[in-house]
Amino acid sequence: MATPLSDPSQSPLQTVAVVGLGTMGTGIAEVLAKAGRTVIGIDISEAQAAKCVAALEASTARGVERGRLTEQERAEILGRVRTSADLRTAADADLVVEVAPESYEVKQQIFRELDGIVRPETILATGTNALSVTRLAAESSRPERVLGLHFFNPAPAMKLVEVVSSVLTAPAAVTAVTDLALDLGKEPVAVGDRPGFVADGLLFGYLNQAAAMYEAKYASREDIDAAMRLGCGLPMGPLALLDLIGVDTARTVLEAMYTASRDRLHAPAPILKQLSEAGLTGRKAGRGFYTYEAPGSPAVVRDTLTPPEGGDLAPGREIRSVGVAGSGTMASGIAEVFAKAGYEVVLAARSAEKAQTAKARIGKSLARSVDKGRMTAESAAETLDRITATGTYDDFAGVDLAVEAVAEDLEVKRQLFAALDKVCKPGAILATTTSSLPVVACARATSRPQDVIGMHFFNPAPAMKLVEVVRTVLTADDVHATVREVCGRIRKHPVDCGDRAGFIVNALLFPYLNNAIKMVQEHYATLDDIDAAMKLGGGYPMGPFELLDVVGLDVSLAIEKVLHREFRDPGLAPAPLLEHLVAAGCLGRKTGRGFREYAKR
Repeated sequence: MATPLSDPSQSPLQTVAVVGLGTMGTGIAEVLAKAGRTVIGIDISEAQAAKCVAALEASTARGVERGRLTEQERAEILGRVRTSADLRTAADADLVVEVAPESYEVKQQIFRELDGIVRPETILATGTNALSVTRLAAESSRPERVLGLHFFNPAPAMKLVEVVSSVLTAPAAVTAVTDLALDLGKEPVAVGDRPGFVADGLLFGYLNQAAAMYEAKYASREDIDAAMRLGCGLPMGPLALLDLIGVDTARTVLEAMYTASRDRLHAPAPILKQLSEAGLTGRKAGRGFYTYEAPGSPAVVRDTLTPPEGGDLAPGREIRSVGVAGSGTMASGIAEVFAKAGYEVVLAARSAEKAQTAKARIGKSLARSVDKGRMTAESAAETLDRITATGTYDDFAGVDLAVEAVAEDLEVKRQLFAALDKVCKPGAILATTTSSLPVVACARATSRPQDVIGMHFFNPAPAMKLVEVVRTVLTADDVHATVREVCGRIRKHPVDCGDRAGFIVNALLFPYLNNAIKMVQEHYATLDDIDAAMKLGGGYPMGPFELLDVVGLDVSLAIEKVLHREFRDPGLAPAPLLEHLVAAGCLGRKTGRGFREYAKR
């Protein structure tokens, strides 16, 4: 983490004007004042300026209450900030940070006026995340002193700052602003001028696809958001995040990105236009994808789209015993989950030895839980006793639910489902854990396609709460109802989705990963900067390249190919760099080298 300089007076950027005192401008003013800078807050609205001062007073008061500031420090911070409605008060500024509305006309007018006000050596920074810094610089009489300085909301909390150079920017200006960002305790990332830069360039494509997925009625807003929170560990679901950012803002950013890239993935989903033009712009309006208690409130309230309490599913089938087919990490994890929930489990593999190895893996997992105080030794022993390891699928004859977790190969799965069809009793539900293959193809390998469904667990199954429940056009209602009920009993969160490539999570996750690879491939940003940007700016638990190396580049490439084949969108074509690394045998952590190199175990 960056350490602020001990003496702020060593920086040449002592006095900073912030133009535009909305939420972002107010946050930037607070960060600067706390770091010892003199701040001139400028807004054409005196009411907005007053609101900024009130917000700073409230924020610093909370700092005193929590012991982070003394009363004297609070007074000093507030004393460093003065506000004005007159742009001419920026005359003494060493740096001007503009965070006005995302409009070329508005921003260019501000820059033209500043040219006649500030000193020749003053640096002009725009806080845009959607507009061209180069275009704004070209309108200025000092283009070499113009750059982008993109903070993330809320500015006091978010560590990332993107420092954006145009082809006209002087290196000295970039250095001065980068040093300032470090002095503010931020993590600056140097990027070139293209819409969205790094973090938003990756984030908004993903948000756009989520909006399109919802618009197509593929999944509910609640299920899309829950899938990405629980399946990827994200702090917010994409539709809730769109409401927070502002649907109109997202549309503006995407329009700019599409203009530059002509990538269909950046073409704003029509629903964004519909919501924007109806004034349903998200939290700030009180309604967007969700409905809120009041404009500006984070509290979601029920509306006509909210699922009914307890659901409205048909009565299900009784499930007492479960068969799990496979001997890998996923199979043993799923068997552990069912056994912990009290189900009798038959764990079957291609040989008795493989099945026993899988059961031994479960035993070690349960022992770790005991060591960590999550369960008693007695409970762990009872759980393990519920699992019968076997080398034949014939032992699935009495199970009520059979879950396959074998290799991600369609022919292998089809052969297994044909075998299960012969072995399992009438009325038994047959489930596949596939993450990318068509569930209906497994169903068609049986004489009972109505009993076949997808149950996509996430790895590691004992820890991950999400299960994607995948209905085919042939799946019976009571089978779907039963599987959702079972998910509740094993303490998992089910989300419903149709039988198409990627379901929810992979269909949204892997295009984002692929776009990150394209950024590196095009020499736009480095692996480290992209990973830092998504962790610090997007709140992601892992950067895209960390995640790719963990998942496996071969697995990632296979999923990318499936998505490209299914949706026929050129933007989903696997990045050539990914294909080259896989061809070279660089598959990630499992081979010791992927996008990064790893120490051999």
